[in-house]
Amino acid sequence: MTACRVAALWLAGTVALALGGCAVATAPIRGDPLEGMNRAVFSFNEAIDDALLEPLATGYQAVLPQFVRMSIDNFFRNFNDGWSAVNQLLQAKPAAALEMGLRFSVNTVFGFGGFVDIAGAGIERRPEDFGQTLGRWGLPPGPFLVLPLLGPSTLRDTTALALDLRALPGAFLEQPERFAVDTLQLISVRAGLLSTTRTLDEIALDKYSLIRDGYLARRRSLVYDGDPPEEPEEPSDNDATEAKPPK
Repeated sequence: MTACRVAALWLAGTVALALGGCAVATAPIRGDPLEGMNRAVFSFNEAIDDALLEPLATGYQAVLPQFVRMSIDNFFRNFNDGWSAVNQLLQAKPAAALEMGLRFSVNTVFGFGGFVDIAGAGIERRPEDFGQTLGRWGLPPGPFLVLPLLGPSTLRDTTALALDLRALPGAFLEQPERFAVDTLQLISVRAGLLSTTRTLDEIALDKYSLIRDGYLARRRSLVYDGDPPEEPEEPSDNDATEAKPPK
């Protein structure tokens, strides 16, 4: 597992899922038992991004024209479409798996290996990963975790990473091609999130809490295909006091 491959997942999870989750969060997230450790790792990840990743992405965006960056992004997303089709099949969603498989095939064959998103005109992208597959079959998320370089996760999603990482383009190559492709994916992902991270920095009073709550809410929404059931309310202190039998 290379650092570039890990960092690409971290960036995608940290920003895209976190901010996407803000739209679906309807109640406070339950306790974060490892918050002290998670905050320390979160600060480490932020320092790496500030010192290295964001400057690289800024330069990449300034040098390459938009259509070139879009083509590179399409290529990496096409790989994810293929992995999504596999996970939809594992989740017993044959129609969705067929649709995503068709999208992957059309873009691979007629879109010059995925650099052109031809199927995007008629087939909606529905990303799935192995963490969602485990959740689909009832495995609970477990405690929230912030992993070094990977960023926000849960115990379930961390377990699923072993397979999710194997679906990245670099996993199919040998060195030094693997390092080159992983580096390109890292920079492409980070460049696409520059404006989003700047907005997050501006609006977040507590960036860690916003990302944690958004990530957990978004992941829960994804597992239930956008229609999660209501979570049972936690008993309040007053409820616990009223439940005690009189002496």
